[in-house]
Amino acid sequence: MKTVLVVGGTSDVGRAVARAYAAAGWSVQLAGRDGPGLEREAADIATRSGAAVSVHAIDILDTGAFAAFADGLPVLPDTVVSVVGLLGEQARAETDPAHATTVMRSNFEGPALLLGLFAERFLARGHGTIVGVSSVAGERGRASNYVYGAAKAGFTAFLSGLRNRVSKRGLHVVTVKPGFIRTRMTAGMKLPARLTADPQAVGDAIFAAAETRRRDVIYVKPVWTLVMAIIRALPETIFKRTKL
Repeated sequence: MKTVLVVGGTSDVGRAVARAYAAAGWSVQLAGRDGPGLEREAADIATRSGAAVSVHAIDILDTGAFAAFADGLPVLPDTVVSVVGLLGEQARAETDPAHATTVMRSNFEGPALLLGLFAERFLARGHGTIVGVSSVAGERGRASNYVYGAAKAGFTAFLSGLRNRVSKRGLHVVTVKPGFIRTRMTAGMKLPARLTADPQAVGDAIFAAAETRRRDVIYVKPVWTLVMAIIRALPETIFKRTKL
């Protein structure tokens, strides 16, 4: 039986990813900071699917503990999925370096270092799949969220470089750019329906890209391919006048 590790297991997307894998017959390792929340999610997933589910404590900002975390897993997973992210507050990040640091480390440094650690272990074994949930916000800096976007841009570049390095050595690296998602993190925001995905659609898309269709980079909703192509193509003289 194959095993997936979901980092950020109590988030809306993490829960959806775990359910998608469990429904396909995988055993699941749920990881995160919220111990009681992980236990509740594990019990729910196990009841719904009959899958074996274990829970594991990790703080994505505690990078020094990553090796011990990996060593403590019951088995080295076949696939690791990082859905960790922190939107933060752009206005606060502009004047509060501590908040900006937390946003940057939560979206880039922590996830990148953790996935890099698993990449080395997968290389030693000879196979494995790594999935990182990044963001369309990382494709071009926008005034409304450029601290978050800069961190996601770094994460996207890391995943691209890792994929370039390990793709010929038995590893599969997937970059996921969901666009808007209806989650607790976006509660209260006015989201355009055509550009917004449900968590379970994201979970299903991740499973398909990682395990069946073997994709490298995906937008969960295809319309984002066109939207981001237009945004990337705008000359800087025009782009800086936009309100995005």
